[in-house]
Amino acid sequence: MSVELNHTIIHARDKRESAEFLANILGLEVGAEWGPFIPVQTSNSVTLDFATVPAGSITVQHYAFLISDAEFDAAFARIREQGITYYADPHQKQPGEINRHYGGRGLYFMDPSGHGMEIITQPYDTEA
Repeated sequence: MSVELNHTIIHARDKRESAEFLANILGLEVGAEWGPFIPVQTSNSVTLDFATVPAGSITVQHYAFLISDAEFDAAFARIREQGITYYADPHQKQPGEINRHYGGRGLYFMDPSGHGMEIITQPYDTEA
């Protein structure tokens, strides 16, 4: 068997709010609550298990999602419709812009718990 990431736990102030936020942006489904988790599964079967923890114990993380051009267009439209601030860079120096790294498009935005979310249409170090 090859090694694959199966799931990861994402700490959130409110697991339902964070799961629904990300699922909405990415056009994914929120799964049924399972124990302390609310899952969101990506198309490559990685499950993001959102868990509510005290806000002071959340360590901000970064999550990047490789999506198609059509999925980017849809996610970008939802980000703009909802008035979510987005950036072309992870240091938030280029608000309201997208990047075009490696012949694709990408942007960064924050989730309700402060995690940095990134959507890209080309993996890094590749050419379209």
